[in-house]
Amino acid sequence: MRFVYLALALNIFMGLSAHAMPESKKLPPLKTVSYVDINQYLGKWYEIARFDHGFEKNCVAATATYSLRPNGTLNVINQCHANTVNGPIRTAKGIAKIADPTTNAKLNVTFFWPFYGKYWIIDLGANYEYAVIGHPNRNYLWILSRTPHLDQAVLEGILQRLVNQNYDLSKLIMPPQQVDPPSSGEAPAGAP
Repeated sequence: MRFVYLALALNIFMGLSAHAMPESKKLPPLKTVSYVDINQYLGKWYEIARFDHGFEKNCVAATATYSLRPNGTLNVINQCHANTVNGPIRTAKGIAKIADPTTNAKLNVTFFWPFYGKYWIIDLGANYEYAVIGHPNRNYLWILSRTPHLDQAVLEGILQRLVNQNYDLSKLIMPPQQVDPPSSGEAPAGAP
């Protein structure tokens, strides 16, 4: 339940913080990807790295799962473990609306209606193997992957592109991630 309240705080803060940047620190507009195929974007993503905020305090092994709703909006289910990869699971459920139907790269997400936060897809793998989510004020950032671990060369390319988009990578953290448990006695993909 605490995670849900923290998600509420995120929505309020993301909405208000866009107006809090002093004029002297204005940055060029944040660039999104040119197009997102929503059907390819659906499914489970693993959090590889993020800017840390109170609403995700002590969250590790975080995931985000997106599914399409009949009205064209998306269900959003964020989960993480508290403190360790074996810690209790926290869950926050929200809804995302596509804010830019031309590109599908700008969404507005709410975990507590009527408060919405901006969710912009600013980098995306050619095969949707990774995604980078930002906010126009650059105070929020998530690097997501379809697998619990991202190839180091791919990550380095993402980080360079983030520098080019004026992100302060000194705020980036990389909490531990886990591999999904095997189903039906099978070893997880990539397991030694």
